[in-house]
Amino acid sequence: MFKTDLMENASQGRTSRRAFLVSAAAIGAGLYFWNRSKTQPAEAHMPNQKPPEDVTIVEFTDSGERKVVVREPKIVKSDSEWKKQLTPNAYDIARHEETEMAFSGEYWNLHDKGLYRCVCCSTALFSSDTKFESGTGWPSFWQPIAEENIENIQDSTFGMTRTAVACRLCDGHLGHVFDDGPKPTGLRYCMNSASLRFVKSNT
Repeated sequence: MFKTDLMENASQGRTSRRAFLVSAAAIGAGLYFWNRSKTQPAEAHMPNQKPPEDVTIVEFTDSGERKVVVREPKIVKSDSEWKKQLTPNAYDIARHEETEMAFSGEYWNLHDKGLYRCVCCSTALFSSDTKFESGTGWPSFWQPIAEENIENIQDSTFGMTRTAVACRLCDGHLGHVFDDGPKPTGLRYCMNSASLRFVKSNT
């Protein structure tokens, strides 16, 4: 009888411990899923990356005819996407603000009539009508085809204060603007050929 009672007590103890462990595990799992149910909606509603800002640009035909003013989302791509799209030289210059060597670019001595577009996004930037010989070895213009299509950015690199010029739609680096150009503006937009794509006029 005594032995039977001990066995029953031991069995009850094991059952109690098992029930306790099962209950604790159930409570722990319940707390875990309750906590996830609270945090998941918050995570689901967390804002992702901000959408690209809208910018105003002017569209032009390849012959240089002004068309319409439009609002477009700024073009944003990853480094790897730009690398796939551009040549290594254009990528270094247009996306990482490098500068081509003087007299080495494709367009510095080009005299054909036409339109210069952004190599990254094809936004119209300059007309051959405002191109002039600056003697610097870079294609130079005394004004952009539309002020809306470019952006001036203060550049303090190399211990100098200059004004960098970028494409408004995609932030592609184009070159710099200086105040030693010819009339009527007195400006010299000194551009990198690698940042441009020339479209020859058929007229």
